[in-house]
Amino acid sequence: MSATDRLLSAVPSRRPLHPPSRPAVVLVGAGPRGTGLVERLAANAPGLYGDAPLDLHLVDPYPPGGGRVWRRDQSPLLWMNSMAEDVTMFTDESVEQEGPVRAGPSLAEWAARVRTGEVPVAGELRAEAAGLGPRGFAGRRVQSAYLEWVYGQAVAALPPGVTVHEHRRRAVRVAGPRDGRQQVWLEDSPTPLFADLVVLALGHLDAQPPPEQRALAAFAARRQLTYLPAGFTADTDLSSLLPGEPVIVRGFGLAFVDLMVLLTEGRGGSYVPGPDGGPVYRPSGNEPVLYVGSRRGVPYHAKPGYPWRGERPPLPRFFGPAQVDALLARPGGRDFRRDVWPLIAKELGFAHYHRLFTAHPERVRADWTAFEEKYAAAGPLGAELRALVDAAVPDPADRLDLAALDRPLAGIRYPDADALQDGLRAYIEADLARRHTPAHSPDLAVFFALLSVYGQLTRLGDHGPWWHGFFSHLASGPPGPRLRQLLALSRAGVVRFLGAGITVTADAERGVFRARGSSAPGVLAEARALVEARLPAPTVTHTKDALLRGLYEDGAASTGTGLLAVDPDGRVLDRAGRPHPRRFALGPPTDARGSGAFARPRTNAPAFRQNDATARALLRFLHAHAVPDPASAH
Repeated sequence: MSATDRLLSAVPSRRPLHPPSRPAVVLVGAGPRGTGLVERLAANAPGLYGDAPLDLHLVDPYPPGGGRVWRRDQSPLLWMNSMAEDVTMFTDESVEQEGPVRAGPSLAEWAARVRTGEVPVAGELRAEAAGLGPRGFAGRRVQSAYLEWVYGQAVAALPPGVTVHEHRRRAVRVAGPRDGRQQVWLEDSPTPLFADLVVLALGHLDAQPPPEQRALAAFAARRQLTYLPAGFTADTDLSSLLPGEPVIVRGFGLAFVDLMVLLTEGRGGSYVPGPDGGPVYRPSGNEPVLYVGSRRGVPYHAKPGYPWRGERPPLPRFFGPAQVDALLARPGGRDFRRDVWPLIAKELGFAHYHRLFTAHPERVRADWTAFEEKYAAAGPLGAELRALVDAAVPDPADRLDLAALDRPLAGIRYPDADALQDGLRAYIEADLARRHTPAHSPDLAVFFALLSVYGQLTRLGDHGPWWHGFFSHLASGPPGPRLRQLLALSRAGVVRFLGAGITVTADAERGVFRARGSSAPGVLAEARALVEARLPAPTVTHTKDALLRGLYEDGAASTGTGLLAVDPDGRVLDRAGRPHPRRFALGPPTDARGSGAFARPRTNAPAFRQNDATARALLRFLHAHAVPDPASAH
């Protein structure tokens, strides 16, 4: 089958079954993670499976490539949070994998091919993609086009014996014996798909809210208020948030940034250059007033706005394979904050000071070689290490303070609402300045160390919400222009800050929601609308996904941390801890979740390593259980 024939065959399938003698894999989820697995299947199949026949069924109600989150059908105002040169779907020489590297373009390189006409993109997205520079932030619809292209390339690269079937439906149930074929039931389909192997690449899922949020939702229903639960902002109906009305927003991460954009520019507002060159907001009159707070009380740190120059820190150094091996071998289990975090903190500090000493030697009082030797000998997070740093780094602003980075408003109190607004604006302005000044390049070194740490942590399973929040706060923040827009909205009175430690209560007497934070105890917001600006926490026990919930309720899936337990190759573990030989899972719902389905080039991305390991496990199984094709005997 030619590449063109293969692409034409990848159309929605109406055949509920396939010939019993023909091997089949059902991949539930055809978004970026599923697409990455297809790419790894194509790369590994020639060496492990050859041209043997295989039906590959892709089950997803959304278009393959982008899936739900990255589909084209969303607002053109929404951006990615990574620069185009920092996004790829392809492995490279840095990825520790058994399978072959299949080089492919980053988003920026793909956009350059669109510009030259090498890659066709139809319609209005062509101009947007062609105008994207390496350090630009693509609109999400452009990223969707890139992912669709990657998917097409991956399908075309599959061996000629593989036939791809797309099913634009939800999978709602998986059944079947451990030693036999599996049945995958699709929504509104009377017959199942039969498969030798099933892979769940479900991505981010909706979940039942926790009790406190259910109580707030019930209060809203009784009093005819507006309550928008945690979810994907692009999928949320915001029409109930009325112009000029106060809205309490709980959450200050990327979901808030999307909300901010859709309720301002999305309602006809605009920005014009101000006297200092920064944006000034011109309201349309259709915006609500957003009162925003969170546990930290500040937005995520802006993405660094300058390129890396010079020598990178040699990572991993203090948190690598040897340290992970020791943690895995520790009897009696391990506690993340007690056993793992000190090693991570030392690794982050090493990256920070390596960069400070090698790129900014005028700001230190010691030789790097001597400092490194003493740093290696000192215990993590101890007095000896602090004394070493204090003696060698005279300016406290050049020292890495992880506690202050994690909780920047801890211990700070503002006397009134105006002082709180001024204080938060000053914090955001300082963060923007620091993140766009190469003199603070140790921050970028810490960013690279965070990526390295995340890659090592996949072997230890899930680590609870604190680590993921810390990582996102430092490494997954918005583009700098978004924070400049936030400042403009604050000055225009469209956004009001509530600070850290936000609590929300239902005032039954007044029939409103009330919110206050710990940064300015006297500041109180009242509103008839409350928005939970965050993604639902990944969970198996409370997921709204029928397939995953059914596996758990049947005892066919286990969770010790609230996430789906899997082995290193991605096999789903049952409640007895046994890996299922025919069921695999990847991505956010699992306890081996990586930091993203696509990644920064040359960072040994965990998701790429996991995709390769799972693809090879699938192909080895199929090869070992292959039934001779009757046609091949003639």
